[in-house]
Amino acid sequence: MYRKILVAVDHSALQNYLLEKAMGLAKLMKADLIIVHALSAYDEGSPGLPMRAYHSYYPISDSVAWETYQKRWEDYEQQGLNELRQLADQATAEGIKTEFTQTAGDPGRVICDMAASWQADLIVVGNRGRSGLSEFFLGSVSNYVMHHAPCSVLVVHNTEVPNAQAKTAETAETAGAIA
Repeated sequence: MYRKILVAVDHSALQNYLLEKAMGLAKLMKADLIIVHALSAYDEGSPGLPMRAYHSYYPISDSVAWETYQKRWEDYEQQGLNELRQLADQATAEGIKTEFTQTAGDPGRVICDMAASWQADLIVVGNRGRSGLSEFFLGSVSNYVMHHAPCSVLVVHNTEVPNAQAKTAETAETAGAIA
């Protein structure tokens, strides 16, 4: 029986489906729910990694670029918090005791660390179905979580969600065009 369920969300097509699965389990088992989002430079909507110009040549442009990056990152953080609040309100409206958190870092580690500190019994995480080079360079969060989690893990595959594969393929093409 699970008493504390952690659901890891990102901005992918799986997010709402993951939350539905986690809420269904939480209602069924009368469990508490925590919604976790890891702020990552590789997440959809992220400003990415900072590109620092060579400081000794152009210190003023470097400063402007850094300030612009910081503003974009702050907006990204705020957008994530607003989205988490909405998701938590949705779960709370279903009668589920819900909290949320957002932390910057490697998503797999953030999820496992939060599960350990919150003493979760179950982690619900999505699998985008990356393979080949995109998995090699970007990694697989669900694979990391399965091998490092302090509790049971439920992996929800993108094949379970209508239109998720199309959106995942589109995202992979965009990432490939950027690289």
